Amino acid sequence: MSAPLRILHLEHDPADAELVRSCLESGGLDCTLTRVETEAEFTASLEYGGYDLILADCALPSLDGLSALRIALRLRPRIPFLLVSGTLDEETAIEALKIGATDYVSKTRLPRLVPSVQRALREAVERAELARTAQSLSRSEVYLAEAQRLSHTGSFAWDFASGEIYWSPETFRIFGYDPETRITIDHVIRRTHPDDLAFLREALERIPREQANFELEHRLLMPDGSTKHLRVVGRRAVNAAGRTELLGAVSDITERRRGEAELQQALEEIRKLRDILFKENLALREEVAKASMFEEIVGESPALRAVLARVAKVAPTDSTVLITGETGTGKELVARAIHKRSNRAARAFITVNCAATPATLIASELFGHEKGVFTGALQRRLGRFELAEGGTLFLDEVGELPAETQIALLRVLQEREFDRLGGSQPIRADVRVIAATNRDLESSIATGLFRKDLFYRLNVFPIQTPALRERREDIPTLIDYFVHRYARKAGRKIRTIEPRTLELLSAYSWPGNIRELQNIIERSVIVCESDVFSVDPSWISRETPPATQAIASAAKRPAGAERAEIEAALAASGGRVSGPSGAAVLLNMPASTLESKIRTLKINKFRFKSE
Repeated sequence: MSAPLRILHLEHDPADAELVRSCLESGGLDCTLTRVETEAEFTASLEYGGYDLILADCALPSLDGLSALRIALRLRPRIPFLLVSGTLDEETAIEALKIGATDYVSKTRLPRLVPSVQRALREAVERAELARTAQSLSRSEVYLAEAQRLSHTGSFAWDFASGEIYWSPETFRIFGYDPETRITIDHVIRRTHPDDLAFLREALERIPREQANFELEHRLLMPDGSTKHLRVVGRRAVNAAGRTELLGAVSDITERRRGEAELQQALEEIRKLRDILFKENLALREEVAKASMFEEIVGESPALRAVLARVAKVAPTDSTVLITGETGTGKELVARAIHKRSNRAARAFITVNCAATPATLIASELFGHEKGVFTGALQRRLGRFELAEGGTLFLDEVGELPAETQIALLRVLQEREFDRLGGSQPIRADVRVIAATNRDLESSIATGLFRKDLFYRLNVFPIQTPALRERREDIPTLIDYFVHRYARKAGRKIRTIEPRTLELLSAYSWPGNIRELQNIIERSVIVCESDVFSVDPSWISRETPPATQAIASAAKRPAGAERAEIEAALAASGGRVSGPSGAAVLLNMPASTLESKIRTLKINKFRFKSE
């Protein structure tokens, strides 16, 4: 395991420093970050040494970024220096690059920091390699020529003013020219692969005008028809005549590219073998589960990785998160993942299902009540906001909140305080709120069912959980995980999965998403009588279930039976109004319309809730 990246960070705001550290770690860079604020601390740290990278804010109370850059270049010129600032203007950025900064990144675009740091470190390594090459030149040209031959790396120099080009013997060998040839740019162009010619011409025109170091890769088409892959790096320097020239190295990376292609082919073969083994045997399910888990979330699909990337970014902050997605897509698991990766992980994670709590009790559930405030309030009761103090409160199905509770929730989010029912003193709330819904809140806003200002307060950092049909590549992994989980729970030993079952489950549209898949696998494990896992195809029929057809047709009955039709749909959906399996779908009407009818007819939808 490589040692963590050692970073010296000139930054006066601890929160910004922590945000930078989190950004680097979420990008896969293991690092230790030392924060300093003053010129004295910065200078002392550089003199002491031991750092791989320097990050600096542009404007500190006692030291500006350009001054810090000059100090760093004087004391530690070989350490990459990056400006990371929220007040960086273009003029200052250009001046910093001229002086010797490696790069600059705005705090408003921190995702650029990881590739910028990687590039800076890579360039530092390359500069060190060039320095070592220069030292070798001074000792022995023979040793250098041999080293270049063995490493397939040649050197070159290009005098911009005269156009004169110098090549080492290895560079001549790479390009296939006679060492007696007087080299010009045309010789390079003549050997360049036609598909890379436009790119190379543009680079050759740009390089003399730019001050920064450069690197590029292109191909050669040799006279015998073979293709070579080259990697070229270079930097500007002043020669003995006082003219600016480009010093660089050109590496023949053909073998490496061939090795990468072979490795990619081997990985593809491994993937195919893995798929075959998965269909025939579950012997490696523990390793598969561990490799695919992220805070209890199973899968490796691009859609899921995009969600997990957003989780990693928002988790260290205290920002309010709104998780949307169809029912059964794991919104609560995403909320728990955010909590577990946050600074509040050691405190409570409290869940409130806003749809499962009667409208008359939801305010008491969230904010608590004083003794005697209503019939049955025999003692003071703490609400979920108080229980979640210092931790995270997850409001599931937030779109079901009644209007008066929405107002109270808005106050908590705006002012960070609330009142217990019947209380006279406001209570401060140090709670992070994560909300989730499968409803279209913007449509609810249009129909007056949800407050626009509350939506904006909740929607600070939106995360959309993908439906299972949008991440089909995760279905085999999920099947493996759930089969293993329920087989162990039931005391069964299941060794293989029936190939037909795997194909059936992978092709199904899963309107109920992961929850439906989970239930079908649990049911199948219970009835399985051998060590081969299979599923009854009738359980995942693609046709509309008879009960659903009956309820859908009920929506076309005379108006006098409307109440009975709605109650029948609510009973079939377990009290759920919206979502793929909600009563609105069964009745073939918008969820907002159904909500309005339920209120008009005074139907208590909560009595149909499934236990």
